[in-house]
Amino acid sequence: QVQLVESGGGLVQAGASLRLSCAASGRTISRYNMGWFRQAPGKEREFVAASTWHSGSVYYTYYTDSVKGRFTISRDNAKNTMYLQMNSLKSEDTAVYYCAAGGGLRPSGAWYASDFGSWGQGTQVTVSS
Repeated sequence: QVQLVESGGGLVQAGASLRLSCAASGRTISRYNMGWFRQAPGKEREFVAASTWHSGSVYYTYYTDSVKGRFTISRDNAKNTMYLQMNSLKSEDTAVYYCAAGGGLRPSGAWYASDFGSWGQGTQVTVSS
C-alpha cells in the first residue's frame, strides 16, 4: 500500500496562492489514480481534483466546478510526488486538504472518497477574507 504525506498548507489572504504537495512512498504512483479532497468544519469530505494515468506520460485531470480555472493538479514522477497548485484562493476554500490514491471515476462522472484506499493525514488551508 502506498503511504502519503501532505505539506504546504497555511494561512493566506484571499487572492493568494498556495501549492500543496503529496509525497508518496511504498509504491510508485505514476500509474495510480490520484486525488485531492478537502473537508471543511461541519461538512463532508468533498472531491477537489483528480489525475488519472492514460498512457505514456499522458494524464487526464478532473476538477470540481468551484476550483476549475484556479487549481491545477500535477505530478512529478521522478519525485513520486503529486501537487495541487491553488491560485486566487477564496475564503470558501478553507478546509483540511487530503491527498488520496487508488480511486476511480464512477460512470456517473463523480469521484467518491470511499473509492480511494490510501490517504494522507491532511494539511490545513485557511484563507482569510
